[in-house]
This record gives sequence, structure tokens and C-alpha cells, in this order.
Amino acid sequence: MKTSDRILSVDIFRGLTIAAMILVNNPGSWNHVYAPFLHAEWHGLTPTDLIFPFFLFIVGMSITLAYSKKREQGVGGAVYKKITSRSIKLIVLGLILAGFTINFPFFKDFSTLRLPGVLQRIGIVFFISSILFLNVNWKVLVVVFVSILLGYYYIMTQITINGSPPLLTQESNLATLIDTKILTRDHMWKSYDPEGLLSTIPAISTTLFGILIGLILTNKNVGSVGKIRMFLGIGIMALLLGYLLDFIFPINKALWTSSFVLVTSGWACIVFSLIYYVTDIKGNTKWGRPAIVFGSNAITVFFLSGIIARLFGTIKIANGMSIHAALYELISTVITSLKLASLLYASMVIVFYYFVALILYKKRIFIKV
Repeated sequence: MKTSDRILSVDIFRGLTIAAMILVNNPGSWNHVYAPFLHAEWHGLTPTDLIFPFFLFIVGMSITLAYSKKREQGVGGAVYKKITSRSIKLIVLGLILAGFTINFPFFKDFSTLRLPGVLQRIGIVFFISSILFLNVNWKVLVVVFVSILLGYYYIMTQITINGSPPLLTQESNLATLIDTKILTRDHMWKSYDPEGLLSTIPAISTTLFGILIGLILTNKNVGSVGKIRMFLGIGIMALLLGYLLDFIFPINKALWTSSFVLVTSGWACIVFSLIYYVTDIKGNTKWGRPAIVFGSNAITVFFLSGIIARLFGTIKIANGMSIHAALYELISTVITSLKLASLLYASMVIVFYYFVALILYKKRIFIKV
């Protein structure tokens, strides 16, 4: 999109989300983190659990904004080639992030490489969601969205595991069973994988939700106030349905349950509506400029933060401590509260990557993945 045509609320939402991703991934110490900055132990929801689905939601909105005209004009092979290329790049970057080490040949042995990951899931979900958007209308997208949620609920709660009813625990759930059989424990995060194979399917629904909201956003027959009302109405409805479903299919990020999709999509819709109201309706944009800078190279900054964090965590300095540990110790000598010191460290990381993004932004360097 041309700069003049951009919907700033989308850019701001993207930037805030990627900044939040980096913040929660880089505490001074994982042993000293305030509860809201940690994922739920299993069932349940924390503010941190909202971040990844928020990003997939904005991926969906971006698909609508990027491909609507192409869909109207007719989709050629070049469009599918570009979508495929971008998806593969995201997956490869995710694998590089998972396997990078500081020791030659600078990559883990494949036998112990974790195959799923955040960027890998974004790549897969982006590919499938884009293909759907380009080939079906909004009514079919709604049907696909609902079918995924209902189908996932059925297979996760009704299919027996080793002859026993699924308990939806870390040890007894179909998603983990499939990951263990196909990926094996060597290629998973722990005893389960929060970005596993089966749970990627309902993650597609999160992006489809974003696509549908994007269609409302770009609908020229609906005024700005009408759009706000629709965003809030849909968001509140999704929240109500999600929290009701929680009683029979618990909210769970690791399993990306149907209730998790509805609740996180509902919150994403409400948060976006507030940003849209402030920036695109009221015209108050100055507050969001740092987020726009962050979002202008979102994947690049996220990837870079992962690589540098790995370097800081493994490179030793004179006293035998890692760079990361030494910096955190320096902060904790000034800030006596270890959790506050840990949060301050993460905040300093955010500031650092903001200036990295700002340099790229000012030089008009936008690295497209």
C-alpha cells in the first residue's frame, strides 16, 4: 500500500505486538518475572498469552489489505509464487533461529533441532490463509473458521488416547500424541510443543478472524463509526462465546483450543478498535509513531532479537559470565527487587531494538520477508 493509503492503526497494532513479543522473550532472569509476563502454566490466560494470537490476527488483516485488489483484478501465478516464497522464508528463518549456535558450524545437529516454532507457524498459517482469501468469499471463510473450531473441539475431546478419554493434560491430549509420533521428543520444545502440528490448524482460524475484520475495515460502504460498532460487537461476542466454551474446552495457548481462539480474537478485535478510534478516526497519531517504527521491520527485528539473545547468553566475558548474565547482575546491584531488575533489563532490550528499527526506518530500509 502507498504511505498515504495506509491504515495507521494496523501498523501501530503490529508494532506494539512485536515489541511485546521481544519484551516477554528477554527478561533479565526467567527465575524472576512478574506473573503477567509469563505464559499460563497450562489452562488459563495471561496478558502474555495474547501476544502471539494478536500477531496472527494482524497477519490476517494484512492479508486483506495486501491482496484485496489482486483478488479483484485476478490472481496470477506471480502472486502465488510470492506467497509461497514468503512462507518458505519465514519457515527457514524460524529453523535458523532454532538451530543457531556460536560454535562451528554455527548450527545444532539436526537430530536435536526443534522443528516447530513461532516463525514456522506464522509461515504455515500465512500460506494457507492467503490461499483461502484469494479463492473464496467471506461467507466461505466464516464456514471454514467455524468448522475448524468445531472440528478441533471434537477431535480433541472425543477421540480416545490409548483407549482412554482425553484429559487435556500435558501428558494426555491428541496434539501432543501426534507431535510425539511424528516429530518425536527430540524435535519438540519439551514434553509438549506450543507450536506443534495439530495445534497449528486452529491457529489458522485466528488469522481468518483477522482477515474477516480486515474485510470490514476496507468496506467502503460502512462508515468509521459503524466499523467501530461492528468491531466492538464482534469482539464482545467472541469473548462471550470463548469464555462459555472454556467450561467444556479450556482456554489453553499450548493446545490453541477453540476457546483460546475466540477469547484472544475477541480481545484483539477490541484492542484494535480502540487503536483505530484514536488514530484513524480522532487523528491522534503521534503516540503511535514508535510502534509504527517497530512494525516497519517487524520480522527482521524479531529475528535479530532472537539471534542476539542467543549470542548474549552464550558468549563469555572476562569473569566467566555470559554477557547477558553480567548485564543483569549490573542492573540488579542497583535495583534490589530482582523482578523489577529483570523487567528493566527487558525494557532496555526493547529500547535497543527500537533504535535499530529507527535507523532502518529513517534510511527507508524495509526488509521484506
